[in-house]
Amino acid sequence: MMKTQALRQSLVKPALRALLAGGTALASGLAQAVNDLPGGPAVRQLDLHPAVTRIAEQQQWLHNFMLIVCVAIFVAVFGVMFYSILKHRKSVGHKAANFHESVAVEIAWTVVPFIIVIAMGAMATRTVVAMKDTSNADLTIKATGYQWKWGYDYLKGEGEGIAFLSTLDNAHRQMSDAGKPVGDDYLLKVDNPLVVPVGRKVRIITTANDVIHAWMVPALGVKQDAIPGFVRDTWFRAEKTGDFYGQCAELCGKEHAYMPIHVKVLSQPDYAQWVDVQKKAMAAAADDPAKVWKLADLVARGEKVYAAHCSACHKPDGKGLGPIKPLDGAALVQDADSSKQIAVLLNGQNNGAMPAWRTLSDTELAAVITFTKNQWSNQTGLAVQPAEVVAARK
Repeated sequence: MMKTQALRQSLVKPALRALLAGGTALASGLAQAVNDLPGGPAVRQLDLHPAVTRIAEQQQWLHNFMLIVCVAIFVAVFGVMFYSILKHRKSVGHKAANFHESVAVEIAWTVVPFIIVIAMGAMATRTVVAMKDTSNADLTIKATGYQWKWGYDYLKGEGEGIAFLSTLDNAHRQMSDAGKPVGDDYLLKVDNPLVVPVGRKVRIITTANDVIHAWMVPALGVKQDAIPGFVRDTWFRAEKTGDFYGQCAELCGKEHAYMPIHVKVLSQPDYAQWVDVQKKAMAAAADDPAKVWKLADLVARGEKVYAAHCSACHKPDGKGLGPIKPLDGAALVQDADSSKQIAVLLNGQNNGAMPAWRTLSDTELAAVITFTKNQWSNQTGLAVQPAEVVAARK
């Protein structure tokens, strides 16, 4: 028995030491690999994000002031309580007093807290009212929450008509799947950031397509719920250029953590240039839905659409992920009746688990369907033309 125990100790102790050493080295490596992200989270961050709007500055001032008031009340109340307990304890000869309520004390501990609460509310009212004043905006942008991405539509102001989807960068999704996070902006990098000009009032209208989301960027002092069937709004005016990061702040499903927000604030000349580039790109991408495409061209176009919008859930190999159905070998994809697959992409299915993709153009939808019908083992030779999608939308 003694020999067995000695053998176990001789094997277990070195293994534990090696495990602890490996864990320490890993933690040290991770700590060294991560730095503060300007406009986003910082290493060992305790305070709020550095403010880049006046509203955010007021929020932080209120936060700090309320914290000081609460600490002062805590110290005063517990100080008196512990002083009374220690100073008048029985062990030093004090006897319990026999007295009844005091009207003066009752009035004091009612009036004083009332005054404190009213004072705190009065100071917060100015900021709360300013947060809700979305009038006279220079830009109006609608932010629509989807499972799990953001859609941005520039409704009014410079850039009106621009629209795009903002999705987590696919490389970051792959890093997450592999359990190997890299970079200071891990799970915060997107393919298309929201771009706005510095010093301009930007009104954000929020809504959602499926479940409740929340559009939150701490450095801008903004957090607004996005609720299906409702339209709500908020605003910000960035005081300096840069990149600012946030995330969906409502638990919106299994990929809630993969729904970041990236706001890029540019100087006015740079913003005007960005708008010009975007409008030219939109004009170039405005395909004629009546055009008849060759199969090879549709597949090539569809491959890009699939990589940008579908591969995160269905995987690049089409095998699906967990409850997400595979596309490789799927009867729906291989079916010669393309209208069934078109209906799924236009309307979604499974209570939003498969979202509707009406925001994509008719050509993009036709291309991605054609791609799936001719990729992996789905060598059907079938092509879906944009005109078929146009007809299905009606």
